[in-house]
Amino acid sequence: MSPRDVAEALLRRWYVLLLGLLLTAAGTYQVLRPAPQYVSSAVVVLKPPVTGNQPNQLTNLQPPLATLSYGVVQQLESPAGREELNAAGVRGAYQLIPRNSGTSATPRYLIPSVQVQARRAGAVEADTAVQRVVDVYTRHVADLQDAQGIAPGLRISASVLVAPSATPVQGSRTRALAGTALLGGTAAILGALWCDRYALRRRERNESSPGLLRHADGTPVTG
Repeated sequence: MSPRDVAEALLRRWYVLLLGLLLTAAGTYQVLRPAPQYVSSAVVVLKPPVTGNQPNQLTNLQPPLATLSYGVVQQLESPAGREELNAAGVRGAYQLIPRNSGTSATPRYLIPSVQVQARRAGAVEADTAVQRVVDVYTRHVADLQDAQGIAPGLRISASVLVAPSATPVQGSRTRALAGTALLGGTAAILGALWCDRYALRRRERNESSPGLLRHADGTPVTG
């Protein structure tokens, strides 16, 4: 199909093209006035017990603690863990992301910290969801040590380094508007071309069989 054929087809089906453009214009309303969204984030770290040789918990962070932390994350990401979080009131999207120490000299996941994130329509709802995930995470760490019979003074503890804090989601309206216009315009053009092609094929079939009796919708009468 040449550019001239495309232009003629669009002129013949201008009403389909206009309908697609109107729908695209209506869709831009959600882009220009999106529903408010907030992302809350918190950071939890596992710390070993305080001992005489290591009075500072932060100087004794070792890979086994990171392994325990990641094991708890896998538990919460399993179907049973999602059901447990749902029962705790966590409904909607959330993430548990193992974090690195932030230095190039430290191997990945050496420091056992986990970032918990949740996105909700309100700031309070997002903070509440994150706090509930942190509570369930902390309970799992305690339950694992209860099952092993670890003495209270020798237990690993979960500490919140960064409390839940919600921030509004900021998107680029210009990019979103450009993307919506591109998708809508492309869909409108393709829809107009498809309708024109369908109409031409149907007319060709009707012209190739002029002697057949046909229904109102163009299908031949049989029997």
